[in-house]
Amino acid sequence: MRGVRRGAAWSCALGLGSSLLVAPLHAREPQAAPVWRDDATSRLEALALLQSLNAELLSHPSATLTLERWCAAHQLAPVAKIVAERVQGQDKPLPPEARGQLQISADEPVRYRRVQLACGEHVLSEADNWYVPSRLTDAMNRELDSTDTPFGKVVQALHFRRQTLSAQLLWSPLPEGWESKTTLPPASDASLVMPPHVLEHRALLFDQANRPFSLVVETYTSQVFAFAPPALPRP
Repeated sequence: MRGVRRGAAWSCALGLGSSLLVAPLHAREPQAAPVWRDDATSRLEALALLQSLNAELLSHPSATLTLERWCAAHQLAPVAKIVAERVQGQDKPLPPEARGQLQISADEPVRYRRVQLACGEHVLSEADNWYVPSRLTDAMNRELDSTDTPFGKVVQALHFRRQTLSAQLLWSPLPEGWESKTTLPPASDASLVMPPHVLEHRALLFDQANRPFSLVVETYTSQVFAFAPPALPRP
């Protein structure tokens, strides 16, 4: 929580008008990307954005709808709509601890679904989802089998709640303990580089009867910051 509060404070101070972008992860053609300088201001802006996105995701049950709002607020595409693109042929086994988390027996069928959530040309998230089909309606199962509709939208009628198991920053633009140091990392002439994945969430979804029906692992990409940086003065 300390990091979230600190990130929120920087969000207010810096206005959340910044972005970071690296080479795209996927085969789709990238849009033109602004270049970010590797300096203290850019790194502070990056931390504020990353912490703010993390807080938004933690405070809402649907990651899909949160990303759609993020896409609209930062104008990542002409139409702020999240599209789920199924990734076929990459099935992953159910994690060993998942049957206990889902409260199911050893022989209960579980289905796997992997999608990329994209807004326009930008893949914002990659999600691994293991779900219990017997706890969904027949119509929901058919839609999940036959369409690319995001999982959260398909099961919205369940009025589900989300329990976060873990939320991990996969990258920090500033070194650990930076807030207690007298100086920040020195600026360089290079552009600021981010790794492909910046944030990971693991969560369970529960229906109104308080039955867990889905385990999801969501990995957010640096494309969530694919909007133009502000014209802020640099030291």
